[in-house]
Amino acid sequence: MGEIAEPAGAGDENWTVEHRFRAVAEVLDGAPVAEVARRYGTSRQSLRTWLRRFREGGRHELKDRSRRPHTSPSRVPVDVEAAVCQLRQTYPRWGARRIAHELAERGIADAPGRSTVHRILVSNGLVNH
Repeated sequence: MGEIAEPAGAGDENWTVEHRFRAVAEVLDGAPVAEVARRYGTSRQSLRTWLRRFREGGRHELKDRSRRPHTSPSRVPVDVEAAVCQLRQTYPRWGARRIAHELAERGIADAPGRSTVHRILVSNGLVNH
């Protein structure tokens, strides 16, 4: 009864950090990278990454990191997405092809294509199937 519950997944994360730390410690003690990697069931490249991260920031850096990209260079700008939605609300009968055409005619820089306009309409709930 007075135990503090760990957050969901915290045990797995702690195990992962401990596992990686033990492998890193063996290499730092002089064991060959290839041998340690084989024993811990990982690649030499992963083990070298763990070593680099450990040297840069300590044990804390051995946690799993997000694989989400830092930027989305191909993402449609917010103002273009707003223009697509505005045209659809103003002219509800216009489809993706017409809206894409109108954006290009109105001089919108990097006007999206038909399929992109369709994706924008669907994601904003402006398409009735």
